Amino acid sequence: MGLTKQYLRYAASAVFGVIGSQKANLTYVTLRGGEKGRYVAVAACEHVFIWDIRKGEKVLILQGQKHEVSFLCPSPDGVHIAVGYEDGAVRIFSLLSGESNVSFNGHKSAVSVINYDALGARLVTGSKDTDVIVWDIINECGLYRLRGHKDVITQALFLKDRNLLVSSSKDSFVKWWDLDTQHCFKTMVGHRSEVWGMVLLNQQNRLLTGSADSELRSWDISYLDEGKAEGEPRVKKGKSLLEEEEEDNEKEEDESPEERILSCKKSGSILREARDRVVSIATDTKARVIACHGNDSVLELFSVLSEEEVQRKMTKKLKKAKKKAAKAQEDTGEQMEPSVERTLKDEIVRLTNIKASAKIRWVDCLSCAGGELKVALLLQNNTVETYSLKTTDKTPTANKTARLTLGGHRTDVRTLAFSSDNLAVLSASGDTVKVWNRSTLQVIRTMACEYALCSMFVPGDRQVILGSKSGKLQIFELASGSLVETLDAHSGAVWSLCLSPDQRGIITGSADKTVKFWDFELIKDQGSGQKRLTLKHTRTLQMEEDVLCVKLSPNHRLLAVSLLDCTVKIFYTDTLKFFLSLYGHKLPVLCLDISHDSTLIATGSADRNVKIWGLDFGDCHRSLFAHDDSVMFLQFVPKTHLFFTAGKDKKIKQWDADKYEHIQTLEGHHREVWCLSISPNGDHLVSSSHDKSLRLWERTREPIILEEEREMEREAEFEESMAKGDAPVVPGETEGEAAPAGKKTIETVKAAERIMEALELYREETRKKEEHEFFCEKAGKQLPPPKPNPILAAYGNITPSRYVLDVIKKVRSSELEVSLLVLPFHYVPELLKLFNSYVQQGLEVELVCRCLFFLLKIHFGQISSNQMLLSIIDDLRTNTLSKVCEIRDVLGFNGAALQFLQREIETKEDVMFFADATGRLEQKKKRRRRSESSLTLFTSSFCISATTL
Repeated sequence: MGLTKQYLRYAASAVFGVIGSQKANLTYVTLRGGEKGRYVAVAACEHVFIWDIRKGEKVLILQGQKHEVSFLCPSPDGVHIAVGYEDGAVRIFSLLSGESNVSFNGHKSAVSVINYDALGARLVTGSKDTDVIVWDIINECGLYRLRGHKDVITQALFLKDRNLLVSSSKDSFVKWWDLDTQHCFKTMVGHRSEVWGMVLLNQQNRLLTGSADSELRSWDISYLDEGKAEGEPRVKKGKSLLEEEEEDNEKEEDESPEERILSCKKSGSILREARDRVVSIATDTKARVIACHGNDSVLELFSVLSEEEVQRKMTKKLKKAKKKAAKAQEDTGEQMEPSVERTLKDEIVRLTNIKASAKIRWVDCLSCAGGELKVALLLQNNTVETYSLKTTDKTPTANKTARLTLGGHRTDVRTLAFSSDNLAVLSASGDTVKVWNRSTLQVIRTMACEYALCSMFVPGDRQVILGSKSGKLQIFELASGSLVETLDAHSGAVWSLCLSPDQRGIITGSADKTVKFWDFELIKDQGSGQKRLTLKHTRTLQMEEDVLCVKLSPNHRLLAVSLLDCTVKIFYTDTLKFFLSLYGHKLPVLCLDISHDSTLIATGSADRNVKIWGLDFGDCHRSLFAHDDSVMFLQFVPKTHLFFTAGKDKKIKQWDADKYEHIQTLEGHHREVWCLSISPNGDHLVSSSHDKSLRLWERTREPIILEEEREMEREAEFEESMAKGDAPVVPGETEGEAAPAGKKTIETVKAAERIMEALELYREETRKKEEHEFFCEKAGKQLPPPKPNPILAAYGNITPSRYVLDVIKKVRSSELEVSLLVLPFHYVPELLKLFNSYVQQGLEVELVCRCLFFLLKIHFGQISSNQMLLSIIDDLRTNTLSKVCEIRDVLGFNGAALQFLQREIETKEDVMFFADATGRLEQKKKRRRRSESSLTLFTSSFCISATTL
């Protein structure tokens, strides 16, 4: 098939202009060799940026894929960071390399909370789909899904040393989960509205919850089952199992099941100054400082006093009470016993308030040496601020240590422009105008301005002109970064600016129903005496409606003006006489552009259509349904009849105005796209969006074939619909509180297909081998072997059974169970036979056992009723038992040998392996002394008994 017309693909090049997205939180992280509290991680659309607070620079970018980041959580060891996304996926990145090797897919919608356990081996995630999922990071798989909440999960916390989990939700409930049995054993209903956050205090003996009112509610936790600590038997010291069971039976009538593990009672509340809901609540790592805020710009800090500090405070209060009682006794003569009651206010005291420069979106705290507290704030205006204060001071005051503002705008960018040399990009928002270096994406100039709606570089690229919402034109000098002049051009908003083709002036269109013509002029500045640029008003064209967009044809012959009455009027430039009226749009035309040869005009409207018109007769060549929402911007690629459109549907599309075809869609923005600008050479495109990001797109050398592009779009839609299909049902499984963690995705479907293809190949090769053996036996001689399969040859001539194992090994650990669940049953008997051979050979015994047990669980009825599989299951039972015991013995032997070597090295060289080895050595010494004392006691008793005999 010959290519009649070649299109080149535009690809995403960079994301810039965003400091921190509002959808996710921010958190302190530690990079290799970096000091504590120097680096902070924030979400930036689909990426994660690691900022160096001291230098104000990006030091690491964790690359995302497609969906926006919704939550961040660093691991306890500081080496990894877990990132949750809008589609429910969770990826774990290494902060050393910036790469992600572990990913989990279980949630159906955005991840709303992530937390690690104390060891960093498990991860709990909550989502907008109301489910809580616990993941095993080491094995890279989901453990279980916990159902019970009826609204978005706002927090989920592991309890240290206890296999318990506590979760809160917008359904106003706080639930306690026993992770051994995966059920909810207690639901707290003491909140009248949504629970927006919670923290654990006082060695996890107190729970503090934030709701929709000004109260922070405190709950005292009493752990009744002492044996509930993780890894310990549930037996009280000094009592046998039988005695314990008898006691439990006696208490069974009096106690409810939830009271056997813990009891949770309200102990009081702390009043916040803010009256609205808690947006976020956080503590430092030691839970000594609580930070919380609402929808305003004030952060409230509270200090949690230690037991010694509380006792000192109570002693002082008791002294005061005694003095007061003594004085009252002198006055009245009655004997009064002083009493002081301990309240929550004695344990949690207000530290200070921090007033940020804008509304706070999220907070994170970090305790440093010397009683220093570092606070990082993510603000709602695309800013990160950090503060530092001394918690040991009597009246601590917070000092602002850093503010990240240079790399982005505070409000949405509403206008963009490229310089004539393609090297600089201008972006202007409601308060600032910035000039960026396109190659390095660094800010060259930042200047304060009024609310900008349109902009352009003056020929020569030394000045820029902005049209503002107040109707003014502002001229800026780039060399000095200063405002040169402000002109009161219009009485309404200046919606459009257009440079005349002879580059001697500009045309402006405004909401005051006028189009004005301006010429460039050099005048002498009264202050400096040097010449500077100004604008001289020459002509005015009065219109009947508000002007939304103006454009001059490149041949300087015609002027196109779009009006609020949904029409586009064409005038002669020289005489300003009316020429044509282009009508057909149902809603106002928001953008238009004229091709380089002045033959075509394309108009984009709020009615979601783009119309292509001829400028000779004003006939409509074609009407295209371009976007799913308003078309906000339209521009032709220089010297072509190709044009780009930007819409409120978050997409940018390229079109061919000659063939009326859609060429490609640029997806990446997560909110409405406001505007775009194409470089004069057509190689680059920059776009801005409501998600605060600026995106640079680059023209590649890769050609686009339209049929293939449409086919790829259809495949993507099919894959998405297939992944959204109903999840396979496990026979015999009821809808309860606990469920499998994984979910059906396109990756799991593809993995199942690869396993099926491998089994089909195994069947085919087995059949060929049997046929070859039959023909050799019939011929009575050895015949030449059949031609080897090319797939097996590519893998190094491996056996078909080994190829099946390799395919299963390549399935992601987190997707293995769901892939096997999708597998049809008629492949299962073949797999069981292969698993038996793998176990006998000792190949990947752990992986094979995991697959085997899962298949037995989900297909138990069919397997147990099949007499053909009885012998295979019996062989598997004996083989797996022997092999697993053998591997366990090897691991135990190796572990004991390593411990022996460690002890030998420690005793000989007095060298410890780990940082916390000092504490372990003390424990070992205590155990050794205890064993020695018991051995001495046993020896002495043995000697006494021997003497008696």
